[in-house]
Amino acid sequence: MSIIKPHKLGVIAGPGTEYFAGKVVKHLRRLYIDRYEKLSEALSKRHDISEADLLRKVTLLDDLDSKKIPTGHCPSVFYCPDFTINVKYTHFANGEEKAELIDPVRGLNVYIIHDVSNMSPIKVAGFDEPQPISVNDHLMFLFTTIDAVRLAGAASITLVLPTYPYARQHKKSGREALTAAMFAHFVETLGVNRVITLDLHSREIENAFTTCHIENLHGSYQTMIALRKIIDLSDPNLVVVSPDAGAVSRNKFYAQGLHRPLAMLYKERDYSVVSRDASHSNIKSINLLGDVKGKTVLMADDMIATGGTMIIAMKELMRLGAKKIIILVSLPFFNGNAVENFDAAYKEGVFYRIIGTNAVYQGANLLDKEWFVQADVTELFARVISRLHHGRSISPLLDNRKFIQKLIDNAQASSPTAAESASLPD
Repeated sequence: MSIIKPHKLGVIAGPGTEYFAGKVVKHLRRLYIDRYEKLSEALSKRHDISEADLLRKVTLLDDLDSKKIPTGHCPSVFYCPDFTINVKYTHFANGEEKAELIDPVRGLNVYIIHDVSNMSPIKVAGFDEPQPISVNDHLMFLFTTIDAVRLAGAASITLVLPTYPYARQHKKSGREALTAAMFAHFVETLGVNRVITLDLHSREIENAFTTCHIENLHGSYQTMIALRKIIDLSDPNLVVVSPDAGAVSRNKFYAQGLHRPLAMLYKERDYSVVSRDASHSNIKSINLLGDVKGKTVLMADDMIATGGTMIIAMKELMRLGAKKIIILVSLPFFNGNAVENFDAAYKEGVFYRIIGTNAVYQGANLLDKEWFVQADVTELFARVISRLHHGRSISPLLDNRKFIQKLIDNAQASSPTAAESASLPD
């Protein structure tokens, strides 16, 4: 398969994921156009032909590979098609859901992009007005889409899930379900070939898949780009703090990259108390292993749900003399009253900024906040889709340490133009 054009590639956006999927498609088209321009220049010199003659040869190959008889004149510029597949989603009065493909998918490698955590109002057939739907309604839309694609003759099905559903139900201590694993069994039974997601809550979930490949991406490079815009990465008073023992490896990753010390908060909990929010927490005491006095603190975590324990941790760090606190989070869910709670904490001077990716849909109530900075991961997903579609390795995108290190080293050397050059590979 040629790496020039995305033959037999189709992209479906789940309900409420149209904006995210649209940005992924936009990046995909730009990748193919940029790749063609570089390849055209190199091949023209190598084979001593003009770029116009090369385009005619490429167009001939495209026409031969096409399922349709071409019409019209031969194009004068390289064109990358829009490979979006339209789907009609319907919610019935009895609560049932249905997905109906508008465009054909026979023989295509289909990528279904679906933000199953999107709780914003969504417009689908059967709703007079946009309404919020639960994660379980999202899953039924997803399952019916998968089955419709399979029955319509797609060559392969890949799920692109910016957030993995039920990720926190990955282990059990009593008579309870392993719902994270159950979801894996569902999608394998439906015939899914691969799942692409961002920052799994636990690597144990990968063990639930037997026939389906799962690619766990990381948004660390994108959050570091956003961080570089708001602080000086060469500041000697930077310190990285792990909010708990479970996040040590994640924060060690940033501490090593920034060449800065790593500290840790140890929380003693009373598990006879059910933790609901910052005001009703089961945390009895917090101890700091390290020093934050007069320092700018970076804390990284995989997600913010209600954020109660994070606010408690930040208040303790400020009490211990921290000058400024910045949170790096892959999945900023901000469930319940979390936005209001963090807004109140920000007005009290508890923290400076929270950097979160757009893997979770956020409305204006969060994006308009001065304290929230969004990091865009749509290009990362586009590059992974392109590489997988053409059978190329995605290892450089899964292990992005050298790109982060180059970004940090250039920033700490005070070379903005060099730092910009530390981009992800095609």
